[in-house]
Order: sequence, then C-alpha cells, then structure tokens
Amino acid sequence: MSAGPFRARRLRRRSGWGWLLLAAFVIVPILEIYVIIRVGQVIGAWWTILLLIADSIFGAWLVKREGRRAWRALTSTIQSGRMPSTELADAALILVGGTLMMSPGFVTDVFGIVLILPFTRPLARVVLTRYLARRLLVVRAAGTGSQGSEGPVVRGEVVDDDR
Repeated sequence: MSAGPFRARRLRRRSGWGWLLLAAFVIVPILEIYVIIRVGQVIGAWWTILLLIADSIFGAWLVKREGRRAWRALTSTIQSGRMPSTELADAALILVGGTLMMSPGFVTDVFGIVLILPFTRPLARVVLTRYLARRLLVVRAAGTGSQGSEGPVVRGEVVDDDR
C-alpha cells in the first residue's frame, strides 16, 4: 500500500494554510499600513489617529449592541426547542467582526463592519454556510471513502455447524 496520495493530500492542505497565514500576517498588515499612511497624507496624522480611536470605540459599541441581540435570539431559540443554527452563525460572525474592529486599521474595520451590521450579516452568513457545507461534504466523503457508511461489505456464506 502506497502512502503517496495521502502525503500529497496532506501537503496540499498545508500549502493552503500557508497562503492564508501569509495573507493574515504579512499582506494584511502591509495593506493596513499603506492605507493608514494614505489617509494620514489626506487628512493629517492627528486626525487619522483620532479616526482610528473613534473607529475602535464605535466597533466596541456595535459589538456590544449586536452581541446582546444575538444572545437574546440564541436563548429564545433554545427555549423554544428549535436548533439555533442561524443564531450560532450570527454569534460567530459578530465575534470575528468584533475582533477585526478592535484591531487598528481601516481595511479590517470594513470587513468587521460587514460581519457585525444586521443588514450585511445575512450575506456573510450565506458565505459562511456555503463554505461550511462544502467542507463538511469533503470531510464526509473522505471519511467514508468508497465503502459506504457501514464499512466494507464482505460477501460470504453462513455455515451452521450444529446441524
């Protein structure tokens, strides 16, 4: 049995995470610095700093407000006995959006606002749902392989020795 295909799949997964980490830790900060410098050149350094502080305060307020709404919706859904899938997705999006809003920078703030605001969050929820559905289908297909959900089928004949 060759381990080649399994090793190739594992390497592809690692390279996908590598690009994501490169974007998160190198490209996004460089882009943020560039945008902050450009904004500073247009409105001035002190106004830029003030705008970044005001943006973070607004983000904290928005996360608190939307987080409370999401918590109330979650508890209401659980008490009614329904599955809180939409409410859990909203809570996750608000958490990620709040994290982006608290980090200094204008680019991450735009993405944070999209994830937090109640009229843009449904679009982000659709994207999240599609991504998770694709991932679950891939994981389920990889887990079952070609053997089905009950394992391999062994054909044979039952022999009763007591006769």
